[in-house]
Amino acid sequence: MRIAEPARDDVLLRRAAKGEEEAFTLLYRRHQAAMYRFALRMTGSAWAAEEIVQDVFMTLMRAPKKYDSSRGTLGGYLYGIARNRVMKHLERLPREVPLEQKNEDGSGAGIILRDPATPATWVETRERMKQVRAAVLELPAEFREAVVLCELEELSYEEAAQAAGCPIGTIRSRLHRGRALLLAKLEMLRDVPRRASVAR
Repeated sequence: MRIAEPARDDVLLRRAAKGEEEAFTLLYRRHQAAMYRFALRMTGSAWAAEEIVQDVFMTLMRAPKKYDSSRGTLGGYLYGIARNRVMKHLERLPREVPLEQKNEDGSGAGIILRDPATPATWVETRERMKQVRAAVLELPAEFREAVVLCELEELSYEEAAQAAGCPIGTIRSRLHRGRALLLAKLEMLRDVPRRASVAR
């Protein structure tokens, strides 16, 4: 049976739970990229992000009835599962997390800019992006999560609160603190080359 593209997530989930492979495939295609980006931005590891995404969808299919549409969107529910897996992953890591030089889809050595900028501009922009990624990864997990959900994934406060399992006010305060820490870290990084050139 063919499924219309705009079918609602809760309808697709019910069909997938009954064994309709096409329904599961459509759900996976709708939500996989967002889950992967979230996991990659939280862990800094393409391998870990892939494992987390696989675990999220396995969890969904093992217990589809745990999702309650009256409590929020399926996307928010999946972010909640992904968040739990990310936190477990972070707890198992040493305190320092290496930053992989990867694109958001996990491939390549970095984002290639397709514009007429000079090679020097391209290198500078790429270096800045690496610094931002590294600064995000250095944030404490709860602040990093708020920044990733609200700023990078562009979820609303309500969606982010649902995903994080906390009140909206908590998300707002974590986001405010996370932004402040991120800004301070980036300011410090920006001053380092200046201080080095003055020292010469």
